[in-house]
Amino acid sequence: MVSSDQRRRQLAREKFERQQQRREEAHKKARRRNTIIAASLAVVLAAGAAVYASVGLSDNGNDSDAAASPEDVSSSPAPKTGKSGSAEPKMAIDQKASYTMSLKSNQGDIKVTMDAAKTPHTVNSFKQLADKGYFDNTKCHRLTTAGIFVLQCGDPEGTGTGGPGYTIPDENLTALGKAGADGMVTYKAGTVAMANTGQPNSGGSQFFLVYKDSKLPPGYTPFGTIDDAGLNTVEAVGAAGVEGGASDGAPKKAVTLEKVTVAKA
Repeated sequence: MVSSDQRRRQLAREKFERQQQRREEAHKKARRRNTIIAASLAVVLAAGAAVYASVGLSDNGNDSDAAASPEDVSSSPAPKTGKSGSAEPKMAIDQKASYTMSLKSNQGDIKVTMDAAKTPHTVNSFKQLADKGYFDNTKCHRLTTAGIFVLQCGDPEGTGTGGPGYTIPDENLTALGKAGADGMVTYKAGTVAMANTGQPNSGGSQFFLVYKDSKLPPGYTPFGTIDDAGLNTVEAVGAAGVEGGASDGAPKKAVTLEKVTVAKA
């Protein structure tokens, strides 16, 4: 027969075992939660890097502008993405000339004047990609309406993560003047500049159209200027806002680049 002392000890032991089991279950849940949080944070940071690349807010992109071999870029029709780590296209433009990039969009035509003397690598890359139809029927995937005011395009995936698979060097970074105490320079309305990953020389195919003066770090190659009619078109997209009422995301007034050409002016 079990004595009262033995019964008390048994109950105490069972209580202790239950407490230990609950603690272990709590530890397991905490570990699972922390793992999920860590994984989610990694995704958020990766997305933030892509967005910063895409424009420098935290860019659509670039993405790091992932993906395509020189064969892909020079093939016909041009692929949208391919293998990363390729070399940029060989120089094939007149580096002393001016070029015009014409963006035929569903919202209106946008013409961009480009100076090959100041940004030869950028102009050369856009010319060769455009000649292969790389930008045709692609969406401008990102609009920002607070802090900075830009419409971002050039990602064939439409997500902020696509690109030609090669990178081009930064160019013309002193064109906007010396950075202020905050480390920023003003990208004036009408400026067209390269998106990147936030790292030097990491531009690919994504670019952004500034529709209102915006302060950004001087790390995004300014390579073109929008014509007045084109700026009005981009301003109208900006005025319509972002889907869902946010200040950074897909434009409510969707923009598709139906045809993009680059020609000597």
